[in-house]
Amino acid sequence: MENKIKDLDNLIAGCTKQDRKCQKLLYKSFYGFAMGICLRYARNRHEAAEIMNKGFLNIFFSLQKYDVQKPVKALIRQIMIHTSIGYYRVELTELITDGIENVNLAYNQPLEDHSLGYCQLLANIQQLPDVQRLVYNLYAIDGYSDRETDELLGKSEGTCKFNLMNARETLTKMLNYEK
Repeated sequence: MENKIKDLDNLIAGCTKQDRKCQKLLYKSFYGFAMGICLRYARNRHEAAEIMNKGFLNIFFSLQKYDVQKPVKALIRQIMIHTSIGYYRVELTELITDGIENVNLAYNQPLEDHSLGYCQLLANIQQLPDVQRLVYNLYAIDGYSDRETDELLGKSEGTCKFNLMNARETLTKMLNYEK
């Protein structure tokens, strides 16, 4: 275990010096983890790969300021989420805000329990409209609070709640349709 930590520290040190071999090894080491995050936020695998590659560029720039006492996975997770949101930021300015005054408690209700595999659930999430997919991932999967979600997306609380409620309703309809 201690050797793995030292190896990771050496790998990060190499990446901060822009050593291409270290960057490639870090990329390969965390490819699956990063792609898993990006797949949830993207419409499809192609967009996920594009987001992930941009995310790794951001990671390589961020390693200069990286605190080695913190887990590198946390940094990668945060950067991949932020890169995913940035990818769709232009479309986020066109959020549908009609009817947000009528948001009820439905947005806090969990989805019905269905025996679905990860791949099918991922496919359903990827079919959500961009804004709903981002809000749903941040709140329901990645555990961001209402306030954090609002701040990350630069939107009002009501708008995010409205989109979360719509995402849950859409996913429930998809799941019920597949029964």
